Amino acid sequence: MLKQRTLKKIASTVGIGLHSGAKVHLALRPAAADTGIVFRRTDLDPPVDIPASALAVGDTRMASTVERDGARIATVEHLMSALAGLGIDNCYVDVDAAEIPAMDGSAASFVFLIQAAGIEEQDAPKRFVRVLKAVEVRDGEGRQLKWARLEPHFGFKLRFSIDFNHPAIDATEQDVEVDLAQEPYVTSVARARTFGFVNEVEALRAAGLGLGGNFENVIVMDEYRVLNSDGLRSGDEFAKHKILDAIGDLYLLGRPLIAAYSAHKSGHALNNRLLRTLLADASAYEVISFDDERQAPQAFLRPAFAA
Repeated sequence: MLKQRTLKKIASTVGIGLHSGAKVHLALRPAAADTGIVFRRTDLDPPVDIPASALAVGDTRMASTVERDGARIATVEHLMSALAGLGIDNCYVDVDAAEIPAMDGSAASFVFLIQAAGIEEQDAPKRFVRVLKAVEVRDGEGRQLKWARLEPHFGFKLRFSIDFNHPAIDATEQDVEVDLAQEPYVTSVARARTFGFVNEVEALRAAGLGLGGNFENVIVMDEYRVLNSDGLRSGDEFAKHKILDAIGDLYLLGRPLIAAYSAHKSGHALNNRLLRTLLADASAYEVISFDDERQAPQAFLRPAFAA
């Protein structure tokens, strides 16, 4: 049986919210089988639990935000990406503010936290959402067209293309595919950082966003170049970060996907629309598990989904 996974012990850290600028204490706690990923606002009285769900996603401006009963937790996608990449099915995510901390702008710090806590198998079958037919959402037209698609595939692979018409981005690989049956999440995706532009800072901050952004957690660009002194971590870091985001956004479905995801210029809003469109068509998917793990997709059999 391919089993569910949780953490062996509690892992905690402190960081700054990318958009709020607020100091945030984060704790990842083990959870029983079939709990799923549950976010908890511990600063509220009483605390509010928000189970990871595509239908719980509200605000998608520059991040994915989950909401319930007036409580919200923003910028969940990088942590969700790490949990998906390491195959964690059940976990409580405790925060004492309205945002997950940014850490270094990638999923690498969350991967470290999970690995430091250890991963434990549970005596319950891991359940997947298997896509049975293609589902697509589109927005705009011509050069402004954005789209995202899920198609049947016995595994989990993602392809993303970007088009920012910016010298620093144009000099990098802009069409990237990651097949998690072939490439470890930790080394191929997790370290890709979020990015932003100097000329957008004023508008973002006027909207109450980007207040915690700095050179430690964002790749920052002016009109021509990357301003971070350490440069890029890889020649495809921009497109890879979009794949990192997509993995996190898709895991808000609440279960891992057996599918091929492809997208052009998609973002958090379109990714969530894609999941809602999938869920609205009962003939487009099925929930399955594997009594014999040898029959499961290779993408989900890598040791610790990592190395």
